[in-house]
Amino acid sequence: MNGEFITRSPEETHALGFRLGQRLAALPGPVVIAYTGGLGAGKTAFTGGIAQALGIRDRVTSPTFAIVNEYEGIRRLCHFDMYRLSSPEDLESIGWFDYLLPGVICAVEWSENVAELLPADCIRVDISRGAEDNLRIITLSGLPRTEGEADL
Repeated sequence: MNGEFITRSPEETHALGFRLGQRLAALPGPVVIAYTGGLGAGKTAFTGGIAQALGIRDRVTSPTFAIVNEYEGIRRLCHFDMYRLSSPEDLESIGWFDYLLPGVICAVEWSENVAELLPADCIRVDISRGAEDNLRIITLSGLPRTEGEADL
């Protein structure tokens, strides 16, 4: 599933997140998803799709002011917004390392603000705006390949 994808609506962005969430549900250990993308790019819509695939019924909202929102499903999803963090010490102060547990998926918006503390094997999701209002170019990398998976 690594590669570049084009979505043309928030619903398509959500659906792509759902596809990724289905894959993440089967991965062992903690999983970190490092998002990059500007304000309003669709990071929260994408995370909502992941949550739905994990059986989470709660509406996923941006954790901008809370820094982290936690959701329970077949795996625990912790949705972080690192926009207001300015140093690795800020991340450590919110207990970041306590979230890196088996069964936990950490979706990290504004990951570039804390890049030095993210695991080397994190899944990277870059969401860029296209020329049209709802067009998004989404690049996925770092997702382990499954047996029989073809290259995109």
